[in-house]
This record gives sequence, C-alpha cells and structure tokens, in this order.
Amino acid sequence: MTPSRIRYERLATEQTNRASRALDRLAPLRIALLMNREDRRAVLAVARVGRQIATAVEAIVAALSRGGRLFFVGAGTSGRLGVLEAAECPPTFGTPRRLVQAIIAGGPAAVFHSREGAEDDARAAARLVRTRVRPDDVVVGVSASGVTPFVRAALATARRRGTRTVLVACNPASTRGVRADVVIAPAPGPEVLAGSTRLKAGTATKLVLNTLTTVTMARLGKVYGNRMVDLQPRSAKLRERAVRLIAEIAGVQRPHARRALVESGARVRVAIVMARYGWSARQAARALREVGGSLRGVLQRPRRK
Repeated sequence: MTPSRIRYERLATEQTNRASRALDRLAPLRIALLMNREDRRAVLAVARVGRQIATAVEAIVAALSRGGRLFFVGAGTSGRLGVLEAAECPPTFGTPRRLVQAIIAGGPAAVFHSREGAEDDARAAARLVRTRVRPDDVVVGVSASGVTPFVRAALATARRRGTRTVLVACNPASTRGVRADVVIAPAPGPEVLAGSTRLKAGTATKLVLNTLTTVTMARLGKVYGNRMVDLQPRSAKLRERAVRLIAEIAGVQRPHARRALVESGARVRVAIVMARYGWSARQAARALREVGGSLRGVLQRPRRK
C-alpha cells in the first residue's frame, strides 16, 4: 500500500477524541485526570487481545528454541519502542545482543532525532530485511496505524523469505488484509491529543511488547518463579540484587552468596546451583546444561556430581 492510496482520515489513530475537545482550556489537574482515564482504555484494549499475544509468543519461543532470532521493525514512536524492547533483553534476561534486535526506519539516528519521512521508505525496509533476517527468525512489525509502508514492506519481505511474522497495530480496521501469521490489534481509541500515537497507542504497544518478551523469556527458562535469574550484574544495584537472589533461592547467607557470584563468573543461575549444593562452577554449569539451562530442573531434581 503506497502512501498516496492510504485514507489517513479514516484511521482510528487519526480521529479526534470527544472527551478532550477543550484540552487547551482545561486546568492541569483536569488534563492529567483525563489522560489517566484514557490510559486505562489502553490497558483494557490489550487485555482483549491476550489470545493473539499468546499465539505470537508460541511462534517466537519455537523460533528462538531452534536458533532463530526476534526482530522488531517499526518507524517513529513504534520503532523506538522496538529499539527499547530489544535493548532491555540482554540486561534483564542475559540474552546475547543478536537474539533480540530492532530495525527502525531511518536507522539508529532516528532513535534520537525524528525522521518522519523514513516511514514511507518501503524499499529500505525490504533491503534491511533481506540483509539481516533469516527464514528461522520472527519479525514483529510495530505500527500504531497499521498502514506504515516501512512496516508493511518489512513483513511482506519476511514472509516471502519464509520467516514467521507478527503485526502489532492499534487500528484494527487497517489490519484487514495484512498477510501476517499473527495480528495483535488492541483498540485504545482516539488520542487525547489527536494523532499523537506516542500516547495511548504507544502505551498499548509497550504493554504488548513487554508481554511478548517477558512471556517468551519465561518459557525459555530465563525466569525462576518471578525472579530475573539471568540478569547481568554490572552495576552496584544489580550486583546487590544478584546476591539477594542467590541467597534467597539457594537458602544461604549473603557472604556465601556473594562468594558464589564471584566464583561463577557473575553467572547468577550457576551461582545459585553452586551455593545450593556446594558444587564448583563447572559442576553447576554442567548440571544446568543437562536440563536445557532450566534452574528449576536442577533444583527440583538435583544430582550429585
């Protein structure tokens, strides 16, 4: 779909919100409360597409389990949200940087400086997908409107290469006819500031992306209970969090936990197993490998080495 053929005035994300018609005449508190009420619509809208999110997670988990990667593709705010999600996975889940990546229209500079015209560059999207994406990956196209040429071209190119595809959009009507394996289309409604999709649409999108990555990593064993057992302890705060995790899960005192963290090479999962059973780093790492890296698998079925 070329920009000249898109009926932008019909998009839900371009409509005016009746509740905010007098926005410029309201007191700050009234505006804040109005925005808060509207933001709740974003949360409810995401709740309504839970099944589609779960279906997308299953596809992503299957791909990553086979050695594939996850790509977020978007432009403007949607693209920046994809960049943020990809950037947060290594420190949160201990994933290699190549595992979750982002492609943003206009390139890395567009993260900090708006390049709105880049969203219409379908050729650039197709070229980037052909260069970076493999058939065993998953491409998640992120587009508030659902009609962004950059995103649509990326999805079409990925599908032609045999890559699984997901579309995240906040305008359900515009997703009809989109050839993606999974379509996730919450409908938060018109923005308080007409057309400013960094607001409710951005909130709904962030909630969806948060869920996709968190559930995926939990299914891949990157989470134990509700704890981040693969976090990267590279700051004072995160080192202290890691020590607490080891002490609480392994059932040892903090000095013991701190020593295990050091001896494990700052690998929290390995340190937990070391502290729990008195094993060496090599023994603990081998035990984890034998159960596919699952900390729960080791803790529930310990085997002395």
